[in-house]
Amino acid sequence: MPRLLIADDHGLYRKGLRCALEAAIPDAEVTEADGFDGALARLEDSGAFDLVLLDLNMPGLVFPDSLREVRACYPRMRFAILSASDTRADMLASLAAGANGFISKLQMDEEIVAAVEDILSGRIYVTPLMVKATVSTQAWGEAGPARPAEPVADVDYGRLTPRQRDVLPLVARGLSNKEIARELKIAEATTKIHMAALLRVLGVRNRTEAAVRAQMLLTRGDHARSEPEFKRPS
Repeated sequence: MPRLLIADDHGLYRKGLRCALEAAIPDAEVTEADGFDGALARLEDSGAFDLVLLDLNMPGLVFPDSLREVRACYPRMRFAILSASDTRADMLASLAAGANGFISKLQMDEEIVAAVEDILSGRIYVTPLMVKATVSTQAWGEAGPARPAEPVADVDYGRLTPRQRDVLPLVARGLSNKEIARELKIAEATTKIHMAALLRVLGVRNRTEAAVRAQMLLTRGDHARSEPEFKRPS
């Protein structure tokens, strides 16, 4: 029985894809996550999945670095990128970061289902448009134009995901990944992924700079002003 995880912040698309996959693969067990934080939580709580489908542009995922990091933490799982984009650069970057497939949301339902079945069977999948563009297998090893880290002169607390906001005050206290993992009751490998994403969002190069910037954010009270907007019903 194949176990699949769909991580996408667009609820209608996520639920529609789940229905399509469950109808086409009757014995499939499909789990959902509404962002990268949720995907990491499902990976930690639910054990091994046969395939993890990650939306290219969802909260918490810094492409392609987050893909590379989660792939390194779960080397035996298969990962594929879902995207409304079908550019050659995004496809090459996905494959170079360790994705087992790149699926365009613009494809027909039956094509997406076939793509998932291909990846589950052990093959690498790219959209037919990429094949028509004669992308060679040698080129798959190239990262293509890298997306530069977004310069952050003044960090907006509201840009952080809920889990990054949990990590932020612990970083400000100078805690290690192991100590943060213990505080949040999550795996150390999961903490490393959250920490790497937080460094990029903060626009810093190391933990020392992250601690300083985190202290600045918390001191000026951005978290207090932003908190009500991000509260979710329990």
